[in-house]
Amino acid sequence: MITRVHRRGSRVGGLLRYLWGPGKAEEHVNPHLVAAWDGAGPLTDFEPQLATSGKRDVRRLTALLEQPVRAGYRPPTKFVWHASMRLAPEDRHRSVSDTTWANMALQMLTEVGVATTATDPGLRWIAMRHADDHVHIVATLVREDGRTNWMRNDYPRCVEATYNVARRYNLHRRVPPADRTAHRRPHPAELSKARRTGRAQTPRDELRRRVRTAVAAAGSEEEFFARLRAAGLLVRLRHSSTDPRQITGYAVALPTGRTNGGQPVYFGGGRLAPDMTLPKLRLRWGTPTSLPAARPVGRTERVDAMRQAATVVTAAADDIHREARAAPGRAQATAVAAADLLTSLAASLEGDRRGPLHRAAEVFDRAARDLYGRVHTSTSRSQEMRAMSRLIALLGRISGDDDTVAALALVTDLARLADTLEQLRSAQQRLHQAEAARSAADALRLVAGGWQRALALPLTPTSTPVPTVGGGRHTARGR
Repeated sequence: MITRVHRRGSRVGGLLRYLWGPGKAEEHVNPHLVAAWDGAGPLTDFEPQLATSGKRDVRRLTALLEQPVRAGYRPPTKFVWHASMRLAPEDRHRSVSDTTWANMALQMLTEVGVATTATDPGLRWIAMRHADDHVHIVATLVREDGRTNWMRNDYPRCVEATYNVARRYNLHRRVPPADRTAHRRPHPAELSKARRTGRAQTPRDELRRRVRTAVAAAGSEEEFFARLRAAGLLVRLRHSSTDPRQITGYAVALPTGRTNGGQPVYFGGGRLAPDMTLPKLRLRWGTPTSLPAARPVGRTERVDAMRQAATVVTAAADDIHREARAAPGRAQATAVAAADLLTSLAASLEGDRRGPLHRAAEVFDRAARDLYGRVHTSTSRSQEMRAMSRLIALLGRISGDDDTVAALALVTDLARLADTLEQLRSAQQRLHQAEAARSAADALRLVAGGWQRALALPLTPTSTPVPTVGGGRHTARGR
């Protein structure tokens, strides 16, 4: 079940005539009231009746709904609130009675704040049904005591209330509330330009992926900026206006992403992701740690590094399970560090090719993020995992059988950690992230099993960027 909040209007009568009319997008069959505000009286008293013209006469119902608005103090221009509750396709086989629809609508509206008891002079509203799978709700936003209910943030509140209703009535499709962890979506102008130039992804999405890889492999801002430049990105630093020696932010750009005038298009870290601003990255890295300088390494060193990382991942999963209730901030820092470790491992196994392990790392990253881009102070365990992430990035590409087997064993351990993360997110009622953690665990196990069967095949990395524009279809310019 899902609730859709429609645009507000100023004509109650026009909306009611449409709802009791034949319909435009779908056929309206047997339109009738199923519920109304507390104290309205019997529904049959103000059910729109058929006129001699064959249409419903909604004038009396319109007057009743508009009465508080006309008597209110400075009512809003658009005072008509309209929403619809609809069953999912897998639930439409159920025969839902008018009484059940009335109870579901009343519970949702009560939780949102539209429906009140008769002792509280609240809003006037009705719920009507003209199809088997949905009902419409119409309310006027002026209370009977003359005050206006502005219904701010009504959509997220309706989504959360509808989810609770669907859970009470054991419906199959339950749309959970937004988890507030998604990245900023590309602007339509960015999507249009990407299509015109034949790109499979927007510059914002490509930059986010490259910056996140650099974040996972760096332990300080100096190393971070060096890795960005080594990856071929243009980097612009922002210095403090009071102390020019102090760096307060950064922006990155693709060498090929330029305006019509030839200027590079820069994106600040906060425009790529809420947790990619420089102050949050500093908090995420914690105390800078030093690693040995880059030097040629053999497979034995890679195998040892993978085994050390597997030991740390197993301990981290235990920490998350133990600290979920007592210290959720510490568990959150450990989960983010695990996402960095998986990102570095994907780069070591697949290189620049965005293969299945890269996609699993992106899903795991969504499950590991905190709300509103918050970043918690690093812990000893998260520092240890981040050191393993930097070490794996320092060791370079994995190409032999021995180090590949050790890496896939680490992938399996990360899948177990994703299972623990799913339990944490489910306990926190962050269901979108719980689903992402479950998907990441399944994808990691699929990668481990599939890659073990293909170890004898040569690795042939190819450029396969994420298809975020038009399904990845390249379109020739000018067509």
